[in-house]
Amino acid sequence: MSNEDHEIYSALVRRREALAALGVAGIGAVLLGKSGGLALGTPEAAAAGACSLDPEVTEGPYWIDNDLTRRDVREDRKGLLLKLNLTVVDASTCKAIKGADVEIWHADASGTYSGFGSSPGQGTTNSKRYLRGHQKSDANGRLSFLTIYPGWYRGRTPHIHVKVHVAGNTVHTGQLFFRDATSDRVYATANYRSHGEPDTTNADDTIYRQAGGSAALVSLRRRSSTSLAKGFNGSAVLAVKA
Repeated sequence: MSNEDHEIYSALVRRREALAALGVAGIGAVLLGKSGGLALGTPEAAAAGACSLDPEVTEGPYWIDNDLTRRDVREDRKGLLLKLNLTVVDASTCKAIKGADVEIWHADASGTYSGFGSSPGQGTTNSKRYLRGHQKSDANGRLSFLTIYPGWYRGRTPHIHVKVHVAGNTVHTGQLFFRDATSDRVYATANYRSHGEPDTTNADDTIYRQAGGSAALVSLRRRSSTSLAKGFNGSAVLAVKA
C-alpha cells in the first residue's frame, strides 16, 4: 500500500470508528482496491457505509470569494509544512468525483486570516489572500495543497475550512480538525510559541462535534521520524452529495 493510500485508509477507518461510537453504521473494512478489503466505488463499499455523508457546518465569518487556483497557498506565512491530501467521493455511491473544485482557508500561526484585521472579528481590512486557494480533483478524486499547520484563535479549536464545488454548485461546506496532543506539540515550536496554547479543545468546540467529532480529524503522518520541523503529510476523505 502506498503512503497516500495508507493515509486515505486511515482516514476512512477513523470515520468508521467515530460513526460506531455514535451508534451509526460504520464504514466497514475499506482498503482502496487492495486484496482483503472493499474498494471505493463498489456496491459493497456503499452498503458498508464507507462514504457516509459529511455533515454541513458553518463557513464562519472569514470566507472570501476568490478564484485562486493553486496548490501552494502559503505565500509568506511561516509555520510547519502541511501537505494536505484530500479525496472527494460521492457519499451515495462511494465513487471518486473527478473535477470537484475544493477550496480551503484557515488562520496563520498567529491566528489571523488573510483579508482581515490582526485579530479575527475586526472586519475585512486588507487585500492579502494567504492560506486560501482552490484545487480540482483528478480522475481518482484526489488533490493536494501545500499549506501550514493552522493557528488557533479565541473560542475555537484549530481547524481548516473547506468547501466542495461540483458543476458550479457548492455541495459541501465543512471543517477539518486536528488532535489536541498534536496541536500542543506544534504550538510549542518557534513560529507558534509566541501565540501560546489554544483556549479551546476539540471537546469544548461545538462545531467540532457538529462536524462528526473524530470523523473530521485529519489523518497526520510526520514527514520525518526525527524532526517535527519537517512538518506533516495529512489526508482526509470528503464524502459529499454530488
